[in-house]
Amino acid sequence: MEKETKEAVLEDYEFDEQVSDEENPFTDAELLTEKETFELPEGIRLDIGLTDSLGKSRSFVQGLIAQECVIVNGSAKKANYRVRRGDLIEVVFPTPRESTAEPENIPIEVLYEDEDVLVVNKPQGMVVHPAPGAWTGTLVNALLYHCRNLSGINGVLRPGIVHRIDKDTSGILVVAKNDIAHQGLAAQLKAHTMDRKYLALVHGVVLEPSGTVDAPIGRDPTDRKRMAVVMQHSKLAVSHYTVLERFRESTYVEVQLETGRTHQIRVHMRYIKHPVLGDQVYGPKKNQFGLQGQMLHATYLGFEHPRSGKWMKFDAPLPRKFAVLLVKLREEV
Repeated sequence: MEKETKEAVLEDYEFDEQVSDEENPFTDAELLTEKETFELPEGIRLDIGLTDSLGKSRSFVQGLIAQECVIVNGSAKKANYRVRRGDLIEVVFPTPRESTAEPENIPIEVLYEDEDVLVVNKPQGMVVHPAPGAWTGTLVNALLYHCRNLSGINGVLRPGIVHRIDKDTSGILVVAKNDIAHQGLAAQLKAHTMDRKYLALVHGVVLEPSGTVDAPIGRDPTDRKRMAVVMQHSKLAVSHYTVLERFRESTYVEVQLETGRTHQIRVHMRYIKHPVLGDQVYGPKKNQFGLQGQMLHATYLGFEHPRSGKWMKFDAPLPRKFAVLLVKLREEV
C-alpha cells in the first residue's frame, strides 16, 4: 500500500463533528496484510507514543489497540503499556468494509441540475456522507433517492461527493453525476479556481475592513480531534475576509476560500481571536444566543462546467435562523 493511500484510509476514520466521539471506527473492519513497524521512546505509554508517531487522534490509536491491531514483540498489549527498550512494535492498519449507502426519501433543495452536475443547498445539521455515528439521514442518502446515478470515484459511501461542508454549516455544494464531471470539478478544487464564499457571524468587533489569514492548518497537537494553526505536519491554508457589518460584540463577515482545508474558516477565525458564533468546537463555551451549530453559511459557489466550460455561479440565501439572529443584532446596535 502506498503511504498516501494508507493516510487516506486513516483519515476517513478520524473523529470530527460528523461522528460521535464515542463511536468505535473499527466495528466492521477487516485487516490488511500491510504492517508498519515503530520504535518508541522507553517508558512512554503505548497509545501516547503511537499517537505522536502516527499524527492521529489518541482515540483512533486506542481503537487500533483494542482491536489488537498493535502488536508488541509478537503479542497484543493494552493502551497503558509502558514501552521498554528494544520493543518491536507492529501496527496493522484496518480498512473499512464499506456497505452501499441506501436511498432515502429526504427532501433536498436543488439549485441546479443537468446530466453532469447537481448543485444543492445543504441545511444545517445534515451530515454530507455516511460515517460512524451517522449511517443514515445524510445528504448522500437523499441524493441517491433523488437521482440514483452519481460518480463512483469516491467510493460507495461517498458517491458524487467532490467536496463537503461541516455538518453544522449550511449552504452550497456541487455534486458530480458521473466520473468525468467529478474529475473536472476535482481538478478545479486542486487548482484553487473554484470560487467559494461564506457568510459568518463571529465573536468580537473586527476592526480591519478586510484581511487575509495565511496560516497552515494541521491536527491540533493537544487535541487530535480538532484542527489548528500549526507549523509542522500541516498544509497551506489561506482565507480572505471582508467586514460587512459590525455590532456591539460581534461582526458579520464574508470569507472567501483560497484553499479548502478541514474546518478552515472556523480555525482561521479562532486564530485571529474572532471565532464563529455557535461553534462548540473552536468557540467559547458560553453560548449567549443558545445556538445549535455555528453561524457559518456557504453562500456562493462559482465553477467552470466540466462539460461545456461555461462559468456557473450560484447563490444560497441565509437560513432563517441566521437571518433572524442578524435582525436581532441590528436592533441592539
